[in-house]
Amino acid sequence: MNLFTMIFVVSVAACLLQNDDITEAIAESSASCRQQVAMTDPQLDAQTARAPMKSNDLSRLLTVERIFSAEEFQEEKLGMITWSKLGGAYFTLHGSKAAGESQALVRIDAASGKEEVVVPANLFIPPGESNPLSVDGFAFSADESKLLIYTNSRRVWRLNTRGDYWVLDVATRELKKLGGDAAPSTLMFAKFSPDGSRVAFVRAQNLYVQDVNDLRITALTTNGSARLINGTADWVNEEELMIRDGYRWSPDGKSIAFWNFDTTLVEDFHLIDNTQGTYPVVTSFPYPKVGKTNSASRIGVVSTAGGEVRWLDLPGDPREHYLPQMEWGPDSKAILIQQMNRLQNINRVMLWDVTTTESRTILTESDPTWLENENPVRWVNKGKGFVWLSERSGWRHLYRVSVDGGEFSPVTSGEFDVLKVEVIDEVHGRLYFAASPDNPTQRYLYRVPLAGGKPERLSPLNQPGWHTYDISPDTNWAIHKYSTFTTPSVVELIRLADHSTIRVLADNAKLREKLAQLDRPAAEFFRVDIGDEILLDGWCLKPPLMNPNRKYPLLFYVYGEPHGQTVQDSWQGSRGLWHWMLAQQGFLVASLDNRGTNAPRGRDWRKSVYRKIGMIAPEEQAAAARALLKRWSFADSDRVGIWGWSGGGSMSLNALFRYPDLYHTAIAVAPNSDQLLYDTIYQERYMGLPAANADGYRFGSPITYAKQLRGNLLLVHGTGDDNGHYQGTEMLINELIAHNKRFTVMPYPARSHAINEGKNTVLHFYSLMTNYLRDCLLVKKTD
Repeated sequence: MNLFTMIFVVSVAACLLQNDDITEAIAESSASCRQQVAMTDPQLDAQTARAPMKSNDLSRLLTVERIFSAEEFQEEKLGMITWSKLGGAYFTLHGSKAAGESQALVRIDAASGKEEVVVPANLFIPPGESNPLSVDGFAFSADESKLLIYTNSRRVWRLNTRGDYWVLDVATRELKKLGGDAAPSTLMFAKFSPDGSRVAFVRAQNLYVQDVNDLRITALTTNGSARLINGTADWVNEEELMIRDGYRWSPDGKSIAFWNFDTTLVEDFHLIDNTQGTYPVVTSFPYPKVGKTNSASRIGVVSTAGGEVRWLDLPGDPREHYLPQMEWGPDSKAILIQQMNRLQNINRVMLWDVTTTESRTILTESDPTWLENENPVRWVNKGKGFVWLSERSGWRHLYRVSVDGGEFSPVTSGEFDVLKVEVIDEVHGRLYFAASPDNPTQRYLYRVPLAGGKPERLSPLNQPGWHTYDISPDTNWAIHKYSTFTTPSVVELIRLADHSTIRVLADNAKLREKLAQLDRPAAEFFRVDIGDEILLDGWCLKPPLMNPNRKYPLLFYVYGEPHGQTVQDSWQGSRGLWHWMLAQQGFLVASLDNRGTNAPRGRDWRKSVYRKIGMIAPEEQAAAARALLKRWSFADSDRVGIWGWSGGGSMSLNALFRYPDLYHTAIAVAPNSDQLLYDTIYQERYMGLPAANADGYRFGSPITYAKQLRGNLLLVHGTGDDNGHYQGTEMLINELIAHNKRFTVMPYPARSHAINEGKNTVLHFYSLMTNYLRDCLLVKKTD
């Protein structure tokens, strides 16, 4: 235990000893409480649940170090798993890279569990070297005769998408590096051609194809630069439309279609890193802020032998539309393109003929508010049709659409939302999807005839909670992951037809055992009525052995924007354990999903906040908080706090500023204080253009209400945040200073939006928040 941790533990102990209410809330024990905890987690050992607790048994209490530094409560997770394209098996690496062990690639038969070493560990050692490649990813050619190995990866904004690629011939065991004399870690998104004879990749904003036999490289584009991007995306299209791998092989391998972004007219944003040396390091990149000029986006097609690029003739100004999806037809004769207008409330689906270079619109999806980018191309009937996700009925449902415009038929229907298309099984005429018709906090797998009909639930009826699936291409098998709010994940291989367990791959038994030794808070899911027939879903963690005759501080965890749902009956990981720790220390911890969050509660629920981001959500959060304070006599209305990250940070600011009589403390992590400072694609989707919604932007931005601050405020932000810029926090600081407001700021130098880079950062961050909440809320102040 280091000195910092000793000080932290002693300070917590001192705080507990000085406050009888909190001491009793944490230290008292009884069999009834143990049984109550066991009821929240049926898999918790009953004897452990009834075991007596000693008041001075610190092993039963969580600390920040135990959660974030000691790796004591790490969740067991599977390594990389790739399903065989030939069916009936999957591939994975054996040997722990983290532990420095040599890794071998094995093929595991799904039915029998029999393992076959496909690539022994020594084959990952390049010629003339002694150390094996550190495998960050792998992919097989279609016939699984060649293996593409991704290594030496480096982060590009959110993900590690730049690195080195090698090709291994499985039969001859020959290992070759791709990219020629390219500098290390400069290749992106390498992919085999359909026949496995070539690999395409992006390097320095240009596309290349390399023969895997003679290693000859053909440049498909040569005009790439810092301002002209081929085969991948600029910052905003990557972040908001998930365009990273920005090219597609044609099925016949003769052509490649790719995105091209011209950022020439987009203004640069600058990140300043003062920690690298005597002089600052400045990183500049095009970032279109709300209402500003976007990059020009277009799609080109080029022969894989090289030659002139043919640009698709798409209607409209290329800077005033987005191209979120693009895919070849199965016969390589056409490309399906989705084109959204700038407001993202119209999506035109077009088919571009490769031979005639003509395009025609086959579907137009529109909405009075906005459309999400949720329709990757899902071909059916050999490319004569596709499956489409739409909210036009008032619920998110699936439809079959023909490319000739003759069919638009429902596959699913009813008063529930389809969360995700898992896989389409055309051989048996079935479609698998995720949904939760009866409880929006949960997630299950369903199967429905592709022609439409009544869905069949496959997730076990005796397993309420959160289910996710990685389904094999032949739809015979799936990797099934299941958890609840109080139970860590179990990962198993199942036979999909009857959802029978073949073998458990990760049971998290050690983590469950550790959790069973803790004083566990009682967990509760509920709904709260805020009037006008609006019911919000929520969860609450209560201190172990809470005394209903005492008063406890109430802390809300919030996100509240369209891309986040905090109220889910799923294991919450380290952050969830931190909430457990706060409950052990005497906090009531709760979370609510207001309207506008992407919960599966229908189109009207999600779209009600259009042009009112930052306005409706804080109102509903506050109304729910007041209703809960009336319901919970044990909640102290004089000690109410709120915290959140990113959009949740913005929401925390709005709560504290707009409702100073309700909230007394807020922690805003990486907030956006002014919506005009965020990017075009996200903010304009939900708010429209600033010129057409000036009041909405003003009244939805926390900075507008900064002068109303009365409570305790902690601002936390990474100065290297490329997403929600530290600029907004500095502007808010200026506004607070102008109104002579007291507050606390913690900048994390050069850290990103995740605030997890650098030695000790995560431990420091959560310790900071813990101490702040303890000082401001835990001990009730007296006049």
